[in-house]
Amino acid sequence: MTINTDQIVSISEANQNFSRVARSCEKSGTIIIFKNNRPKYKLVDLEQESTIEMTDDEKIDFVAARILKKYRTAFEELAK
Repeated sequence: MTINTDQIVSISEANQNFSRVARSCEKSGTIIIFKNNRPKYKLVDLEQESTIEMTDDEKIDFVAARILKKYRTAFEELAK
């Protein structure tokens, strides 16, 4: 596994600064969290990662949320 050093955080940093780590994950798509100087966890932005297995209902909910987010202003205008 190749890991970009910009995508590595310690578990204590992830715990204390989760918002910052989450923003980094949004930019890069993935963050590797190290525990005891070894890669232990992988934080993934689900909007960018397509290999996560989901049920059909979860896929529908995910796509619907993405569409609503993208076209929210149009839907709000139509709702008037």
